[in-house]
Amino acid sequence: MLHSCLKRSAGLRLGIAVALLLFLPPLPVASETLRIQSAFPRGDLSMELLQRFAVAAGEKSGGQLSVEVFADPEIVPMEQLFGAVQRGTIQMLQGAGVLWRGIIPAANIEFGLPMAYRIDRALDFEAQARKLREFFYREGFVALLRKEYADRGLYLLDIHTYGPVPFVLATAPLRTCDDLKGRRIRSDGLNHAFHAGVGMQGVSMSALETYAALRRGDIDAAGWDVSAVTGLRWQEAAPYWIRGFENDQCLGHILVNLETWTALTPEKKDALRAAGEAYWHATVRGYKKEMETVRRLIRQKRLTEVWLEPACREAYGRVARNLWDQAAAEDETSARLVEILKKWHAVPH
Repeated sequence: MLHSCLKRSAGLRLGIAVALLLFLPPLPVASETLRIQSAFPRGDLSMELLQRFAVAAGEKSGGQLSVEVFADPEIVPMEQLFGAVQRGTIQMLQGAGVLWRGIIPAANIEFGLPMAYRIDRALDFEAQARKLREFFYREGFVALLRKEYADRGLYLLDIHTYGPVPFVLATAPLRTCDDLKGRRIRSDGLNHAFHAGVGMQGVSMSALETYAALRRGDIDAAGWDVSAVTGLRWQEAAPYWIRGFENDQCLGHILVNLETWTALTPEKKDALRAAGEAYWHATVRGYKKEMETVRRLIRQKRLTEVWLEPACREAYGRVARNLWDQAAAEDETSARLVEILKKWHAVPH
């Protein structure tokens, strides 16, 4: 009898335990903190907007992801950022492919080959950005680039816009290619060769050094994005906005250490994806607003818009086409990306 009662008691306890497991709410997933560093300093709009990414990641994950935001060079200098994220010292970076061109040739194309992302001028800023994003995802650009980054231990989370690039400010009103010859311009990546093709001399320097260099006359012009005016205030030293060769939009990215990405739960991955898209929309709204600020400064005569003469714009176009062919020759992925771009340009957009 006692043995039978003990068996029934043990069975009852087991049944209660099973019921509790079935009906109790699941244990919360452990909270996780990720660090992201921008390749750009404070004052650069894309860096400042990373707070929107951090907030969205927290909200979309129900508080299970916390993102800490840093600017260049608060953890590592920009030159070491790519490697730091590869190693997992930092979990994520926000930057632009042009910065890693020596590691991934296709990254130059991702950011924007010279004159590659010139979109229907009848469209407003937001419509141009939307059309470029649709092209990237629909035509396979993102898929090809994700493989390139995965081969280097990184996951391409999402893209974002920087508005028109190169946004060039000069100390004098440069209108002709004769005006450009011999001038020194702060530039990056393929833009060195782009400007050299019309007689300028490209100079590498950080954004933080550029303002003083313009003031001292060490350089005659400098290219960045619209943050050159609205955040870095280069127009105080170089009040002429030189136009006619820029892309309407250029693109950056958020990269995640691949091991970190793989270890995330599906819910946390979804939250980061949603945060990446939220950051895209934040950059579109932010850079649109910055361009409105530029227009206001022009109306106030605090900035002068200077268009290159047609012959000089055509010269830039010839240089750009040569650079596209050179980029395509780098490797198989670059060739495929340039092929996709040429087909896109063959169709009105």
